[in-house]
Amino acid sequence: MADDSDAERSVIRAGRDFEQEYRLDASEAGEFLIAIGEQLRDGDELTIVDDEWELPFAFGEPVELEIDFEGMGEPSLELEVELPGRTDERAPEIK
Repeated sequence: MADDSDAERSVIRAGRDFEQEYRLDASEAGEFLIAIGEQLRDGDELTIVDDEWELPFAFGEPVELEIDFEGMGEPSLELEVELPGRTDERAPEIK
């Protein structure tokens, strides 16, 4: 049963660009990454939800993982995961 807040969220769909940044403590970011990792491991679709929006995404293969370490000055580590969208297109028939 969906609660009332589900009806109030806007759903982010194809044909629209969307970006949202968060500043979290490490444990919150870790919990988020674990939840994303479980969805990637267990299925072919993931859904990210905030109080105001919901982003369902059917992903394909291969998933691109980039690790960028900058060790000069103030060291930083950037992790980027890029998921290609899954298409439902089929190859044409050969007769």
